[in-house]
Amino acid sequence: MYKSSLLILIFSIINAHLHYGQSVSEQAPPEFIKTITFSTPGSLNELPVIELGQPLILEFDDINGNEADYYYTIEHFNFDWTPSVLAKAEYMSGLDNQRVFEYYNSFNAYQMYSHYRLKIPNNQLKGLLKTGNYLLSIYNDIDELVFSRKFIVYKDESAVGVQVKRSRDMAHINTKQNIEITINPRNTLTNPAETVKTKLIQNNNLKTAITDLKPQYILGKTLSYRYNEESSFWAGNEYFFFDTKDVRAANNSIQFIDLDDIYQSYLFTNIQRSNLPYTYNPDINGTFKVNALNTSNTSIEADYTNVHFSLDSKLLENQNVFVYGNFNNFELNESNLMAYDPIKKRYQCNLKFKQGFYNYKFVVLDSYGNLNEGAISGNHWQTENNYKVIVYYRPLGGRYDQVIGYGGANSSFITN
Repeated sequence: MYKSSLLILIFSIINAHLHYGQSVSEQAPPEFIKTITFSTPGSLNELPVIELGQPLILEFDDINGNEADYYYTIEHFNFDWTPSVLAKAEYMSGLDNQRVFEYYNSFNAYQMYSHYRLKIPNNQLKGLLKTGNYLLSIYNDIDELVFSRKFIVYKDESAVGVQVKRSRDMAHINTKQNIEITINPRNTLTNPAETVKTKLIQNNNLKTAITDLKPQYILGKTLSYRYNEESSFWAGNEYFFFDTKDVRAANNSIQFIDLDDIYQSYLFTNIQRSNLPYTYNPDINGTFKVNALNTSNTSIEADYTNVHFSLDSKLLENQNVFVYGNFNNFELNESNLMAYDPIKKRYQCNLKFKQGFYNYKFVVLDSYGNLNEGAISGNHWQTENNYKVIVYYRPLGGRYDQVIGYGGANSSFITN
């Protein structure tokens, strides 16, 4: 009995140690959780990168509409999204693991839902005390994880200059965009070649971020990053869009409307653009905005529609096609997997969206798990993309990765 208990204890310690060193991933929501917006006031549902002390707002809908109870936790992480050693009392003032008290039921909509809103700080959680990577997790009343989202908190301690340039690699000069960075910390950093790390993010998608580039040149306190390949992103193409603010009328993105239990919005069939010349088409870089005509409060009065997507294409052998964007946090799963119709020679799927303006694109995942965002849309150096650069610093003997700077740029101002 003693040996058995000892083995269990040893296994638990080893298992806890292995889990402790693992990078955390965001938990995708179940089908009944929709329209997750996680942002700062005034932003457009972008990846939250907030200055220390700035408020943060999470909103989401439960289309079961049964006024379920939800709870939230906040955890602090290192640069590589492994758990930090900080205790909760060190990085937050107040208590998490509290109920989301603010919620409202839908009004005058075919789709019943409950709308939840969480603002930080609040009465229970007074604020966050440290910069760094964070994960906000939502649990149900039996302590099951429903979904989670990452966010980043920084302190403005460095000037971060970001420039977008065409790739210097002649093989990709027409298909990639290169990011150059200059970091000017206000205070002297110890051994910055080892203690400073960076994260480069294109169009708010953490899943395709470039991480941990080392400074190539250090002149005084200034750190310069001028890589040829390591800091390059595929340029992609402008996103497709649809607008359902009026669920009863077709428009230049919606071919026709039908009404079943809820409204059905059938989009015009999209075509492959990988071999077509670049055409400028303004977008909002993959994100979305909830909007509905003749409503005073879109949070609870905007309705839901089934949006039907179709892509004119031959069958792509040993590859899966997905429709994705910020509307589902750039996830690839069964819900946004497209099915091929051999008679129509089209990929098709439908997803439920709250009324509004949405960007989307089609991406391909091969049998080896490699994602190709340009297989259908193409890659063009002229494409307008948004870039964020996060600067991390862990001084010698430091216990966590601080975020000491944040900068951004848009490829509208791309140079050679």
